[in-house]
Amino acid sequence: MDNSLTTRSRNKFWFVFFFLFVSWYLLLYGIDWSSLPGFVTTSRYEVNSIESFRPPPHHENVHNVSSNFNATSVDDDNASNETTRSKEEESLSNENDNVVVPDLEELQKELEPLLRKMEPPKEEKKIEKEVEKKGGKCAGRYIYVAEIPSKFNEIMLKECKLLNKWEDMCQYLVNMGLGPDLGNPQRIFMNKGWYTTNQFSLEVLFHNRMKQYDCLTNDSSVASAVFVPYYSGFDVARYLWDDFNTSMRDAGAIEVAKFLKEKPEWKTMWGRDHFMIAGRITWDFRRGIEEDSAWGNKLMLLPEAKNMTILTIESSPWNRNDFAIPYPTYFHPSSDSDVVQWQNRMRKLRRRVLFSFAGAPRPQLEDSIRSEIMEQCSATRRKCKLLECKDLHNKCNKPEHVMRLFQSSIFCLQPSGDSFTRRSTFDSILAGCIPVFFTPGSAYVQYIWHLPKDYTKYSVLIPEDDVRKKKVSIENVLSKIPKSQVAAMREEVIKLIPNVVYADPRTRLETVKDAFDLAVKGVLERVDVIRKEMRQGKYSSMIFDEEFSWKYHTFGTLQKHEWDSFFLRTNKEKY
Repeated sequence: MDNSLTTRSRNKFWFVFFFLFVSWYLLLYGIDWSSLPGFVTTSRYEVNSIESFRPPPHHENVHNVSSNFNATSVDDDNASNETTRSKEEESLSNENDNVVVPDLEELQKELEPLLRKMEPPKEEKKIEKEVEKKGGKCAGRYIYVAEIPSKFNEIMLKECKLLNKWEDMCQYLVNMGLGPDLGNPQRIFMNKGWYTTNQFSLEVLFHNRMKQYDCLTNDSSVASAVFVPYYSGFDVARYLWDDFNTSMRDAGAIEVAKFLKEKPEWKTMWGRDHFMIAGRITWDFRRGIEEDSAWGNKLMLLPEAKNMTILTIESSPWNRNDFAIPYPTYFHPSSDSDVVQWQNRMRKLRRRVLFSFAGAPRPQLEDSIRSEIMEQCSATRRKCKLLECKDLHNKCNKPEHVMRLFQSSIFCLQPSGDSFTRRSTFDSILAGCIPVFFTPGSAYVQYIWHLPKDYTKYSVLIPEDDVRKKKVSIENVLSKIPKSQVAAMREEVIKLIPNVVYADPRTRLETVKDAFDLAVKGVLERVDVIRKEMRQGKYSSMIFDEEFSWKYHTFGTLQKHEWDSFFLRTNKEKY
């Protein structure tokens, strides 16, 4: 008899212990007690603590009907589950006093169906594990990399000899797109982190950096943005010269757009959460007429591309869907200390030259001011140095000559060339040389995520029209800037160095944010604004007169501005 009582007591003990455990589990994860009338809810602090462990919600459907239907279905399921759980718990409680409790294994088998009902769906469990793994730091930062056919990226690299008619691009694709190790000729650089990087290698560099991004996800439903690893610049470069018709030049872009459009993740925001790199200037992708003699392809004019965010080395001031990010430079740090060491070195340099220019004239361009700039430089005794770029084998193609010139100069002239922007701008910033621009289209309305909005802090603007009409002396303008202001501007330029370099894709910086980090941040913030507007039925960031895109993106307004004259176009120029 005693043994029987002991056995029953032991069984009841284990049952009570297990029942308390299940009740605790229900309380914490299974039941929304706050919805029960008359029940005391937890404090705000406790609610927030519990909510922080829940997986992030899926993207809301743009259509309200779908959203309401889903919400109703979930509420009905929750109500049904709670009713079922309440009946089962009540039944267990009533039988507890009258029935001999079976052993623990049998009890577990009986409760398994109940526990399965309370388990979150597999998709939610997957999201929860991902959030837990990332420690919550990836909220709003998840990126999904679209899977596109390899002929649009990897196979292009294997066929690298076809990527450029004028130059063998294969040499520049080693070291994950950094190019050959530059070494430290003439002690111009440092012993590591410097490479012979081609200015059109951004697509490969960015893609390899993305592979190291700390918030990648394989689940597109939790992604804040979708990255498309299409090497569009390499694609179009194969057909920019010789007699390739428009169909040949457009084929790749059209196929990628069609492929993306048919993917389920496209329908989340109809591509407005997608972004890609176009590693050439925007004008290579904006052929507006169907004539074989016209330049480039029509990637950026495709309806699908107009919904996407496209990152280029030079954007169009008159279009809303492309944004400029820095040209690749020669410096690719592998640690924070590499950046700090280089910055300190640039601070200590003695600069004996007031201003310098590295480039070539553009006699074929009627409005180019380069010839006038070069004349003024040549006429200025000892205060200006000129590095003239005459042919493909000139010194401008050798990093040590360009960087030595910029390191010896206080100001570096950056006039427009064939287009608004120049890689030289970023070489000068890297050398701690204050850039001098002649139109806000060369930097101020381009690199809005990477350069300060107050351009006077780090640069000088001399209107190109004043130079063209010989109304201004560049030497006089620069000589009159107070030394204290020059010192402050140079320090600001040196602080900008991390913003304009792309770190080595094989490593990861700890605290320094480089050009890649700032570009991704800019994309995520842009997509977040668009997503919120779509939910609210607003489209202010997507619908405005494209002719004033430069103004809206830079200042957030379409009102009159002092730079309006720089961006006026005739009807002929528009088309």
